[in-house]
Amino acid sequence: MAKVTFVTPDQESITVEADSGSVMELAVNNNIQGIDGDCGGVCSCATCHVHVAAGDVTKVGEASEIEQDMLELDDNANEFSRLCCQIEVTEAIDGVVLTVAG
Repeated sequence: MAKVTFVTPDQESITVEADSGSVMELAVNNNIQGIDGDCGGVCSCATCHVHVAAGDVTKVGEASEIEQDMLELDDNANEFSRLCCQIEVTEAIDGVVLTVAG
C-alpha cells in the first residue's frame, strides 16, 4: 500500500492510498482537482501533469522520452514535471508529494 499526497491548485493537501494502478487513476478515483486524465492514461493529453517534490524525484523516476515530448507542450513544465498516468503505484512511491500543475 502506498500513500500519495496531492497538493491541489487551491493548496489543499489530500493524501490517498492504493496498491496498484497508475497515480492518475488514483487521482481521478479520488476526485483530485486538476487531474482529468482525459486520454485514459496513454500519455497523449497531459491533463494529469504534476510537479514531483524535489525529495521524491528518485522515487518516481525520470520521464520517458514520449512523456517529455508531451510535457514540452505545457507552459508549466519544469525539471520536476511528470504525467502521473505514467507513474505506477508501488511501494516504492510511498509518501510522495505531487503538486497538481494545472
